[in-house]
Amino acid sequence: MCLIAWNWQPTGDTPLLLLANRDEFYARPAAPVHWWPGNTILAGKDLQGGGTWLGVSRFGRLAALTNYRSPEPLRVDSPSRGGVVADFLESDLASRRFLQQLAGRAKDYNPFNLLVFDGTTLMGLQSRDGRVMEMEPGVGAVSNADFHTPWPKLARLRAGLQTQINQGKLDSEVLLALLHNRITAQASELPHTGIPLELERLLSATFITSPGYGTRACSVVRLHQTHAEFTEQSYGFDGLLGQQDHQFQL
Repeated sequence: MCLIAWNWQPTGDTPLLLLANRDEFYARPAAPVHWWPGNTILAGKDLQGGGTWLGVSRFGRLAALTNYRSPEPLRVDSPSRGGVVADFLESDLASRRFLQQLAGRAKDYNPFNLLVFDGTTLMGLQSRDGRVMEMEPGVGAVSNADFHTPWPKLARLRAGLQTQINQGKLDSEVLLALLHNRITAQASELPHTGIPLELERLLSATFITSPGYGTRACSVVRLHQTHAEFTEQSYGFDGLLGQQDHQFQL
């Protein structure tokens, strides 16, 4: 998962609305969102690492993960980062307690950002520095840098979500259109993460397309007071593969 935006309204009818794009190599096998064995976790699945990038549970928990972009090569002996998403969804620990425990071993993984919701509190963890933070109500976002770092695509998605909230236009079709934006940033707007300029430009789009790598899933999740909704579009190198729509009681 490489871009996440949310609207956190703890006292509202819909405490959490979340939009997310997962970017990955097309060759890495994955299953679209589905109920996992046991019928308590609804998530896609990384068929190589075994974890997931975004999921919810029947008990109103949610977790989503982004990788942290760095020019340094990934450690091949590290456990899958997607495993921490599944661990939270299977846990009954409060968000803060779970993240505090995870922070102590976060260096075991390649760098990541983790957003979690336990039904009451929305919190995040930056694995690089072990920082645990509680999210303020309102619109927020995270990409492949620290939380709220204003990369162009993050700022674009966050602003688009705020506009739709202000206009009261929050149907899934409109929100998915925000995730489909293929505009790339100008050179002067690009972050400097140590990768080549042309790759930096390619990755600056909300929806990424290239021969071997791109946006694999666009997701809209709504956690209401009484029920949840999860819509996901799956993509391959030749375009849309399908859409899944799930709704269930909490």
